Amino acid sequence: MERQQIRHYQVKPKPPINKNAAALVKGIALTFFLAILAGQLANIPLLSIMGMMILAIILGGLYGNLFSVPESAQAGITFSSKILLRTGIILLGFRLNLQQIIDAGFSILIIDVIVIAFTMCFILTLGKWFNINMNLAALLAAGTAICGAAAIVALAPIVKSKHEHTAIAVSCIAVLGTIGALLFIFLYPYLPLTDKEYGIIVGASLHELAHVIAGAVPGGDISSDSAVLVKLGRVLLLIPVAVLISYFLNRKKQNHSRKLRDLPVPWFIFGFILMSIINTFQWIPQQIIDYLLLASTYLLAMGMAGLGLNIKWKDFAAVGFKPIAVAVIGFVGLLAISPILLLIYNYL
Repeated sequence: MERQQIRHYQVKPKPPINKNAAALVKGIALTFFLAILAGQLANIPLLSIMGMMILAIILGGLYGNLFSVPESAQAGITFSSKILLRTGIILLGFRLNLQQIIDAGFSILIIDVIVIAFTMCFILTLGKWFNINMNLAALLAAGTAICGAAAIVALAPIVKSKHEHTAIAVSCIAVLGTIGALLFIFLYPYLPLTDKEYGIIVGASLHELAHVIAGAVPGGDISSDSAVLVKLGRVLLLIPVAVLISYFLNRKKQNHSRKLRDLPVPWFIFGFILMSIINTFQWIPQQIIDYLLLASTYLLAMGMAGLGLNIKWKDFAAVGFKPIAVAVIGFVGLLAISPILLLIYNYL
């Protein structure tokens, strides 16, 4: 009679749920602390130009390089830099009123299209000339052309960017936009522009909404209103730009039966436009929208802090000065076409 042998398998115990939850909370709490600190620093007059989100990524970078970040906190940091950041972008859609852009007229849309088309093509060409990673060049182009860090984060999964490239691109655009805002504030008294024309140029050229708001202050309410309107038009064009980039990057892999819905456009972009539609039709009371926008600011800041915590000095050393040079020259090129933008605005 054959003996039946019973095999015993050793099952590895799964990590306790409480332990996983504690690790998640630890990382989220760290990014929340950095976001709160960034918010406090943003109240300081000089630092207010940078804005809460930019300060958050800088604080995250400093903390991650000066102190030891516990490995157990990494899950929460990743959650903040991915899920919370994308949720913040969705809620950011409540800033956009599509009717205001329509009422502003055809010239604003033309200006925004020219800004984005020129800047994207120019910086991508510079990326080839400087022989830098083209995914990084695409992120620098999007950050300069559209809406800074939010555009970079939105397009990073489309171009399959490395995490460190995303963080580097956000950092470059953050610093450059801050310098640009200070430059506009300094030059305002010497520029032969009306307050409205000044606002148009500020809204068409600066990177982040925080930069635009700060840079437009010298021109008063007229400059501020026109600057924000032009800037929001650029934000709106994030959707078609994402679709176009996704198409061109993936067209070789597509067959003729591939449909638009199959394009790998991040889901949160559609959430962003849905929030814009809700805001346009005023389906939610303004008081609630104000709270949601406040939540968006903190979620974005927590996400930026998460990105900053993963920045290492060696990453900047690895890419060298070329990406910075590309970003700077791209911004100067955008400023150089300002007379054309004003010509379009005044004669259309």
